Amino acid sequence: MPKFLRIGVLQSNVSGYTSKAWWVRRVGPTVFLKWGAVEVYGVGDGRKIYWTLPPRVKTIRCGTVRRARDYAKAAIARRRSHRYEPLAGSIAIRRRPARRDAELERALATILFVDIVRSTEQAARLGDARWTKVMNHYYAAVRKELKTLRGKEVVTTGDGLLATFGEPAAGIRCAAAIREAVRTLGLEVRVGLHAGEYEVSGADVIGLAFHIGARVAAKARAGEVLVSRAVRDLMAQSEINFKDRGVHQLKGVPKRWRLYRVEY
Repeated sequence: MPKFLRIGVLQSNVSGYTSKAWWVRRVGPTVFLKWGAVEVYGVGDGRKIYWTLPPRVKTIRCGTVRRARDYAKAAIARRRSHRYEPLAGSIAIRRRPARRDAELERALATILFVDIVRSTEQAARLGDARWTKVMNHYYAAVRKELKTLRGKEVVTTGDGLLATFGEPAAGIRCAAAIREAVRTLGLEVRVGLHAGEYEVSGADVIGLAFHIGARVAAKARAGEVLVSRAVRDLMAQSEINFKDRGVHQLKGVPKRWRLYRVEY
């Protein structure tokens, strides 16, 4: 089966952008799927596609070869209608070169992950040209709030963005400001925040804390700002109120995590 890359907002001949990808493969009566954010480098035949984070995976056991073929055919047809482009090459997981411990620095930060709710449906409804304009305004609004509150953009993931803050209060205020700013564009976002350590080497940042921040955001409802207990504990003396949202299993992350909704 071919690989599929959604080019949506950004042109396929631009190096250095991020997007989302689906990978669909059938083996007998079983269908294997992978999906997630990717980074694109280079153009034309020299273009390289890397998963930004390890992709999500799913195995569909259809019982018969015919059912598996029909499932894969329908999956590919749906993704083509969402403006996916077939890729000739594979999507690789970036292999980082081994580094000496002395070259690595550890940092502690509050990590914010913001994602647009139902972005695929809205893109299909608006069409490419209008959605491109909306997304340009969206990123401009997000980056304005990041600059105001001294947040540092780490990476974009198609319709999401990952950033870090030196203080949890700044991250929470930024989350609220982003939510209100993008509502003027007719968009709703979900936001997750986590506080933890990560490693820095040159321009690279590495650490489980980034994955946790993304998984916390995935648990948020439309317009909701969720934080991990690590953030809540750091804000114990603040005037910000938090509502317990229970204990959750974050996909791919060890243990269960208690999450809290920010109350304004």
